[in-house]
Amino acid sequence: MTRRTAAAFALTFAAVCLTANTASAKPTPSLTPQQARAIVAPLYEALNEPAKKDVVALLARATNADYKSCSTNQDCLNRTELAGQFKFFGGVIPDLHWRIVDLWTSGNRIVVRGEATGTPVAPLFGTPATGRSFRTISIDMFTVKGGKLSTAYHVENWEAAVAQVKGP
Repeated sequence: MTRRTAAAFALTFAAVCLTANTASAKPTPSLTPQQARAIVAPLYEALNEPAKKDVVALLARATNADYKSCSTNQDCLNRTELAGQFKFFGGVIPDLHWRIVDLWTSGNRIVVRGEATGTPVAPLFGTPATGRSFRTISIDMFTVKGGKLSTAYHVENWEAAVAQVKGP
C-alpha cells in the first residue's frame, strides 16, 4: 500500500467512525455564555477573598455533591476538600481576586480563561511573603450536569506568580 493510499484509507476510516459516532449520539444543545456565566459565578465568587466568604455555601450553589476539581488527570479534590483549599489560599493571600477574562461553551462544557491577583502575607509555595503582588493566568474546563458543575480540570501558572512575588 502506498503512502497516499494509506492516508486516504485512514481519512476515510476516521470519517466513517466520526459519522457513526455522531449519528448515534444525541446532540446536546450548547450552553449560552449567559447560562455558563451564571453557573460558574458562585465558584468564582468563592475565590474572591475566600477567607471572608461562606465558601462551602457558594460551592454548593455552583457544584453537584459529587463534584471533582482536578489539577492533573489523577489529582482531584472533592467539594469539601476544595472549600478547604480555597480557605487556605484566602489565609495566604487575603486580597485574592479571580476574574473571568474569557468564557467559551461547547455542549455541556465551559472553558474559562481567568486571571488571579493578590499579595501573599504568608509563604506561597515555599516563597516568603515580600509585599509584592502577582498577576497570573488560569484555564478551567468544566463539565455541567443538571445545571451545576460536575467536574473541573484546571491549570494555573503559579510559577509566574511566585516569580513575581520574589521580585528581581
